[in-house]
Amino acid sequence: MECSNEQKQDVIFDVVIVGGGASGTALLYTLARYSSFSRIALVEKYNGVGGVNSHARNNSQTLHVGDIETNYSMEKVRELKPASSIVASYANSLPAEIRSKIIFPVKKMILAVGEKEVETLAGRYEQLKKIFPTIQKLDRAGIERVEPAIVRGRKPEEELLALQNDGFAVDYQMLARSFIEQTLAREDAKARVRLFLSSPVLDLNRDTNGIWQIELKNGEKLQARAVVFDADSYSLLFAKRLGYGEEFSLIPVAGTFFFSKQVLNGKVYSVQDQRLPFAAVHGDPDVRVPEMTRWGPTARFSPVLEARNWKTSLDYFRVSGLHRWQTWVSFVVILLSPFRFFYLVRNLLYEIPYLGAYFFARRVRKIAPSLSGRDFTRARGFGGMRLQRVDTKTRKLILGEGKIVGENIIFNMTPSPGASVCLFNAMRDAEQLATFFGDLSLFDEARMKKELCDKSEQIVLEDLSLKESYAS
Repeated sequence: MECSNEQKQDVIFDVVIVGGGASGTALLYTLARYSSFSRIALVEKYNGVGGVNSHARNNSQTLHVGDIETNYSMEKVRELKPASSIVASYANSLPAEIRSKIIFPVKKMILAVGEKEVETLAGRYEQLKKIFPTIQKLDRAGIERVEPAIVRGRKPEEELLALQNDGFAVDYQMLARSFIEQTLAREDAKARVRLFLSSPVLDLNRDTNGIWQIELKNGEKLQARAVVFDADSYSLLFAKRLGYGEEFSLIPVAGTFFFSKQVLNGKVYSVQDQRLPFAAVHGDPDVRVPEMTRWGPTARFSPVLEARNWKTSLDYFRVSGLHRWQTWVSFVVILLSPFRFFYLVRNLLYEIPYLGAYFFARRVRKIAPSLSGRDFTRARGFGGMRLQRVDTKTRKLILGEGKIVGENIIFNMTPSPGASVCLFNAMRDAEQLATFFGDLSLFDEARMKKELCDKSEQIVLEDLSLKESYAS
């Protein structure tokens, strides 16, 4: 939806959202449908939405609810399930021809291999079945029935246990597009909502009247009473420009993938090692590449803010604080931890041309023992950035979601499972925006919960992702 130059100069928006991924578009949809803010804008640097971390090639395409994520505490699982389920409720409210391009029913499995993992997962099952009544515990024979590749070629004496549940794969780029389409389909959208695509933000500042002045690269200037950054690591970059979050840095880790022919019927995850901030190896059916299984992720250093976009490397150095000695000390303390160091060195082997697939096959054989290096091809163009935040004061990794709240401004950094809880986060930020304006009635939380939340689940608007760390 276009705006005239006159409108752009004269309008003071109530809220400007920066970033058109799943999180930013979810907030636009939420404000347009459930709030009475009179003027709302979304600014996106590219010519379409959902093209960076939300793109299907840049994430695992999983709707994370906590059933197969073994690094989540039970407290977090109880909170994550209803928060993530809002996305499924939204998708199910759409016409079938739209829904079928966004969300895909899929079986999800968490696999334990060896005595120690089996014992741990068996104990976890007793807790999970109270939260997920449909979850099933599968012994070796049960696993072989639903995922024969897991048992094929495996030693008979190796202990196995799996938990399986019904779940969803999600094309988060299509989800972001649907938020825009559903928003603009509203009768009042023409008067209330503005989209600014192909409009990178150059700078912003707050004038003496408390109005945010936002300068775009094309020369346009927007004014807003409140601003929300939903731009992942770029949120931290702009926060630092305004003096927020100076103590944070970023370790630039990129996730990459391999493809094999389809050997799994659903998603199969392995048990997470609590010492690592990266997801354990898993296999997924790809929503855009039929008859293939996508494996990963691997982890490698890539000093950029957007995967495969070296133009963003300068922005990485701007936000990382590498000019501060505290940053270098923090990196050394974190990365030279023996277990992490060995993990990262091992992942370098996966990048070796031709031979990398054979090294990677050894890792994947925990799930599919019969696969060898010749079964894998590198998934070129797949894999996103998972920039790990570092607190240079404590010299520790800060895993999971980041949020900085300033004066009428919010900076969100939402790695996995940020897209899974994008509507929950939008609900939470809408409440914060109403608080900025001193009028909670601006956001109709009750209506949103009635339309999109499971009545049997309790939704609590708190920063659940900030309460503890998790792998991205």
